[in-house]
Amino acid sequence: MSKHTLIGGGTGFIGSHLAKHLAQKGYEVTVVSRMPGLKRITWHEIEKNGIPNNVNSVVNATGQNVLDPSRRWTPGFQQNVWNSRVNSAKTLANAIQASPQITTFVNLCGVSLYRPSDTKVYTEQDEGEDYDYMSRLCLAWEAAARGGNASSDQCRSAIVRTGAVVGRDGGMIKGIWLPFKLGLGGPMGTGEQIMPWIHMHDLCSLIQHIIEKRETGVFNGVAPEIVSNKGFSQIFAASLNRPCLFNVPEFVVKAIFGEERAALLLSGAKIQPKRTLSSGFQFKYPSVKSAVNEVVGN
Repeated sequence: MSKHTLIGGGTGFIGSHLAKHLAQKGYEVTVVSRMPGLKRITWHEIEKNGIPNNVNSVVNATGQNVLDPSRRWTPGFQQNVWNSRVNSAKTLANAIQASPQITTFVNLCGVSLYRPSDTKVYTEQDEGEDYDYMSRLCLAWEAAARGGNASSDQCRSAIVRTGAVVGRDGGMIKGIWLPFKLGLGGPMGTGEQIMPWIHMHDLCSLIQHIIEKRETGVFNGVAPEIVSNKGFSQIFAASLNRPCLFNVPEFVVKAIFGEERAALLLSGAKIQPKRTLSSGFQFKYPSVKSAVNEVVGN
């Protein structure tokens, strides 16, 4: 049987890496994009004509970059962030209903629905709760992914709740690379907040694992090692042979990103990938040290 995956958001940081990863594993890949092109299909075409008949798995990695410091946290930008996630999940879930050849639908979501706690360690059995903008976004995102496509013998539906994705050319690492390289990098706020994270290779491999095993339900896309923002910062600085001396004050983070977005950097929950591990998946980069050493090239 041919392996052909449709990736929503396939030109973004995660989506482009996933497309390359799956292509190296023998998959044919088609990307959903706003612009037409080779091996691309537009969102308008999905809504009008449905999913191509030769596609048998779908991954949604769509989402406006929330932590883009060049974008002010205006009501309009908030709506873009919301719509890019919720509407894309809804569009693909509805299209899958009319596509009996689809065997797996994987939707990437966030971990902000887990309320930060000094004592609680969350697993996939925890549903999360509504306590701020980011948590409400995550809950609506998951509801949209489930809305048109309850798992069945025809199509197995899975949700991957991802932490901060560690990769050299995008996401958090791209944002902090220069200050850390200059020896000016450090923790956000107090640095005591937990920072759920996963290496890009492991996230792509987990998605492949879910597709091939036809897994269903929720999976925490976070590495097994629980670390604070300060701990991560110290290990990253050490991998670059740089000091880690300067904390970025909380008021500065809030001034740059706005209070609702700053919550992504200044708070975090303790999360374990219990179901991810019990499914048989093995992390290549289970520790921060192994992950940042790969990114830095050590």
